Amino acid sequence: MNVIRQMVSMAKIKSNKISKNEKIGKILKEHPEIAEILLEHGFHCLGCPMSSMETLEQGCKAHGMSEKEITILLEKMNKKTFKN
Repeated sequence: MNVIRQMVSMAKIKSNKISKNEKIGKILKEHPEIAEILLEHGFHCLGCPMSSMETLEQGCKAHGMSEKEITILLEKMNKKTFKN
């Protein structure tokens, strides 16, 4: 039974990772600690109205980021947010 609980717990951790399909505003509301990372990557408009409507991927592409750059950004965000 303990093993099952651990597996469920691990699955929840994995499913809680930030994804490129989440709205920027939602991400910042749930994980304000990643604002610094977004600012470092050129997101100086974190409080703009589009952040509540735009996904992270859409925002990244609007700022001229490649898929590889988006992946690196996500890795940094998740590393800072989920330090395990």
